[in-house]
Amino acid sequence: MKINQQCVVALTWTLKDTLGEELDVLDEPVEFLVGGSDLLAKIEEALLNHSAGDTIELHLEPADAFGDYDDRLLFLEPRHLFPDELEEGMGFEGLPPGSNPSAPKDRLYFVSDIYPEHVVLDGNHPLAGIALRIRLKVHSVREAEENEVGKGTLGTGFFRMQVDAPDELQGPGITPPGPRTLH
Repeated sequence: MKINQQCVVALTWTLKDTLGEELDVLDEPVEFLVGGSDLLAKIEEALLNHSAGDTIELHLEPADAFGDYDDRLLFLEPRHLFPDELEEGMGFEGLPPGSNPSAPKDRLYFVSDIYPEHVVLDGNHPLAGIALRIRLKVHSVREAEENEVGKGTLGTGFFRMQVDAPDELQGPGITPPGPRTLH
């Protein structure tokens, strides 16, 4: 079966920057809905009419990937609004109450710097402003089920940031520190 709108593809990939530095590797196939919100538009476009077993190599400029870096998405917030166990790389879904009211509420923010009185939060995607090279391997293609099409996603959006915290770090929208999972 060839990939078309409203089908499900199982992919693996290797993602690199333009200097060849490896940014992310997906070794085990993961299913994505084509024609929904799971994949970037340029990736969907490149996948169309391919079949299981095909390999596709793409170069994505920031405008086709995660956008340009926007310094207006950096926020300096009071340290007391955050948990005591705060680390660089920790993520928050939105800013805590008492933060800058003009900050977009529907973003994932990562702690980029911690000072005694302030915390710097960055609302840019970690790959914003970076041109990317991606090598995709198509492992399988199947018809999407009606409920999958209705949802518009399989819940595994391409480079969707995970925001669920493990039990020991529970709190509103807190993600654990450390390497960020990009898939």
